[in-house]
Amino acid sequence: MSLYDDAVLVLKRYEDQPELRQAYLDHLAEHPDGMWKACHAGHLTASALVIDPEGGRVLLTLHRKLRMWLQMGGHCEPGDASLESSALREATEESGVTGLSLLPGGPVRLDRHPIPAPCHWHFDVQYAVLAPPDAAHTVSDESLDVRWFAYDEVAEVADESVVRLLEATRAWLGV
Repeated sequence: MSLYDDAVLVLKRYEDQPELRQAYLDHLAEHPDGMWKACHAGHLTASALVIDPEGGRVLLTLHRKLRMWLQMGGHCEPGDASLESSALREATEESGVTGLSLLPGGPVRLDRHPIPAPCHWHFDVQYAVLAPPDAAHTVSDESLDVRWFAYDEVAEVADESVVRLLEATRAWLGV
């Protein structure tokens, strides 16, 4: 199965945010290259919120270009077998944490946001991953910093999309 086919299947199975979900599906139907950064009308991205539910913390990256605290994530690559594997790859690369495991059940949220030209939109498919106990993190080339934040600190440092992702993840975990 191609990454494009996986994305369509994942989105068809995703039950929340029906209007936004349909916008993602419509975009892919109109843009067969909609998985890739080269699609200037917009493209899917995959991200993952790294969580330590035992410690009530999330690991965020201070994005080098945007200078904002965000979840780990980015562009899909030709070697990615699925959106899940793309999100897990990005989370591992950007956090340096090995042994991350995806929360079961597919994406936690969708978040479409404008980006600077030449592209116009990121159609982000957002997952959550569990960090192993005592996970050691590192700062990647794409980040200025990587830091753990308590759940109640996230709204002070991150934008609303990260806060909504954390809320959805906590609801999924029941914490």
